[in-house]
Amino acid sequence: LHVLAIVFALEVSVGKTNTVMALNNSDVLLPCTFTTCIGFQDLVFTWYFNSTEMIYHGKIKSKASEPFLVGRNPRVEFVGSTTGKDNNISIVLKNVEFSDAGKYTCHVKNPKEKNAQHNATIFLTVVQKMVETDNTVTLIIVGVVGGLIGLLILFMLIKRVVLFIIKKTQDGKKECLVSSSGNDNTENGLAGSKAEQKAPPKA
Repeated sequence: LHVLAIVFALEVSVGKTNTVMALNNSDVLLPCTFTTCIGFQDLVFTWYFNSTEMIYHGKIKSKASEPFLVGRNPRVEFVGSTTGKDNNISIVLKNVEFSDAGKYTCHVKNPKEKNAQHNATIFLTVVQKMVETDNTVTLIIVGVVGGLIGLLILFMLIKRVVLFIIKKTQDGKKECLVSSSGNDNTENGLAGSKAEQKAPPKA
């Protein structure tokens, strides 16, 4: 029974990140979707601000019907849909103010799953203006590190070439020495030559 409960569990999600940033006096989307393996009937969903203030309350009869409004804050607009592929119950908060910054909770209750309920939370930050991230320092660091790696690779290549040339030069000298020590010294009449020495004349 516990395994079945896990399989049929209601899940609610606000996406990959649970933080949203909005400009003062702009509109902001607060995303939320839900999933259930056995479907839903008379499903109820509610959006809360800072856990206590209800800002949107809706109900969905079945998968074949769109949600209908039960109650809402005048600045909140429903923009989701539940007859499509995703059970989207997202809302838009209009003309956000600094006082709107805080925690928003998307709460879902499904009577078809023995009133199973679940929620997900998203945090809203309201700013006066969007600040572009200055990546200058990062780019400088990356450039310096890349340059050092490049110099290191170049140094290693030069070292290998120099060692290769030195090795070839030493090998050439060894060949010369071997060749010199094996020369025939017959013409020079040196001792140890390969020429046959004449026998002393007989008296």
